Amino acid sequence: MGVTVDVAYKSLNKFTEVLCGDKVEILQTEDSNILILADGMGSGVKANILATLTSKILGTMFLNGATLEECVETIVETLPVCQVRQVAYSTFSILQVFNNGDAYLVEFDNPSCIFIRDGKLVPIPPNIRVIENKKINEFRFKVKKGDALILMSDGTIHAGVGRLLNFGWVWDDIATYAVKQYSITISAMRLASAISRACDELYQFRPGDDTTVAVMRIIDSKPVHLMTGPAQKMEDDGRMVADFMSGDGVKRIVCGGTSATIVSKVLKKRLDVSLDYVDPEIPPIAYMDGIDLVTEGVLTLNRVVQLLRRYVKNESVSEEFFLELDKPNGASMVAKVIIEDCTELHLYVGKAINSAYQNPGLPFDLGIRQNLVEQLKHAVEDMGKQVIVTYY
Repeated sequence: MGVTVDVAYKSLNKFTEVLCGDKVEILQTEDSNILILADGMGSGVKANILATLTSKILGTMFLNGATLEECVETIVETLPVCQVRQVAYSTFSILQVFNNGDAYLVEFDNPSCIFIRDGKLVPIPPNIRVIENKKINEFRFKVKKGDALILMSDGTIHAGVGRLLNFGWVWDDIATYAVKQYSITISAMRLASAISRACDELYQFRPGDDTTVAVMRIIDSKPVHLMTGPAQKMEDDGRMVADFMSGDGVKRIVCGGTSATIVSKVLKKRLDVSLDYVDPEIPPIAYMDGIDLVTEGVLTLNRVVQLLRRYVKNESVSEEFFLELDKPNGASMVAKVIIEDCTELHLYVGKAINSAYQNPGLPFDLGIRQNLVEQLKHAVEDMGKQVIVTYY
């Protein structure tokens, strides 16, 4: 079984703090995906440094094959202990999912992982090990497609304490809420944002603690092919379209009027342009059999890059962001596919100069369309997804 994952997280800073005291690391090895959530003691700069050190040490050691004992021992010896409380520097959760479906969960003093399968909670049995006087819970299990695993910092269970709720948002209630939000198609970011938003509301939008929700979904592989710009040589049009149309189970997007005309000509498929201007700043989309989405080029890609950058920054991802993502304009539709329905992106980019967009005095790689392609590539890679670019 080949496992593919969708990973995302959402953090809320403690009210008045510029830096978050929680830190998330998302890592990939040849045979696994690793999600680490560290919660530094206190808040602000000190907590941020402690959480960052913890997550970086754990991530680096795990990637180099260190055992859990070695990781914990290194953290205990490396990081300081609070002189006042004499307690731990940072709590952490580690989730590693292998490509063959094996999974490994490690938890130290963070709220327990919420494991959802087929719309129901899966209990995580206690398996306590004591390492360097720290009680750590381990869980080895198998995942299957559709599973959702949610890691949290303790800001979630503290939400609303002393305000809307006497004892905070208890774990059982968070788990029940997560199950209600869960669906087989919901993306990791939508699920993380929904829980984070509920925490923010319970805090009355003034979080009393750093709050982070990190979600890993087990999903099918979802390759997306995006073609933009005509080939530098007209005789390469056919090869470019053939490469673009290759593969099974692929979503296909064409960005650019000239590109759409080329695809229509090569495939002998009719191109129908919509007359609906749902956004005055974004040209309308078009329709073609066999192509999932056809849009205008440069203006649309520019907006797509803006949306992806907001997503990568994380703090801008809110209910308003998803409302923007759900709009029926070409840019929002492309961004939504890349964010929620894509595990690997293949870009097929024509190098022909378009006089409407290109200053002839600029070299190829500074051309507007090609520059946008580079920005798009970097944004998607920052999301942890593979990007392959082929130029023609």
